[in-house]
Amino acid sequence: MAVTLRDFMTGGDVLTIEPSVSLAEAARAMRRRDVGAAVVYDGGSLVGIFTERDLLRAIADSSHPDEDRVEDYMTPDPITLPPDHLPSEAAQIMHDRKFRHIPVVDEGRLIGIVSIRDLVTAGMHIHSADAHVGSDFP
Repeated sequence: MAVTLRDFMTGGDVLTIEPSVSLAEAARAMRRRDVGAAVVYDGGSLVGIFTERDLLRAIADSSHPDEDRVEDYMTPDPITLPPDHLPSEAAQIMHDRKFRHIPVVDEGRLIGIVSIRDLVTAGMHIHSADAHVGSDFP
């Protein structure tokens, strides 16, 4: 059985925010949840992703965290992947496109998010399992 994103993604209660949320509110929500990204929804539709890098870019631009909005710094229309996607392919997309989070969508519904950290964990598990094949260790 192939290992898929479903096996390693952060699922369930993904942090979602609206595009009109201030940068400060988004940063506080991300800190409370201890996550590096929030999926941006507007009117029930996934419209973007807001990450730590977006926040850093806003700070570098001397934005005003209580005035400027997520919509001004988010990545609009992010790439999404289905839960049955291979982790190695997700890692390649992240590498090629230089980002660290991808929303996981099943039949139009957000079911999780996969981060580079999740993929490192997946790689460790896959390589660990391969290392034991044919060895004396369980």
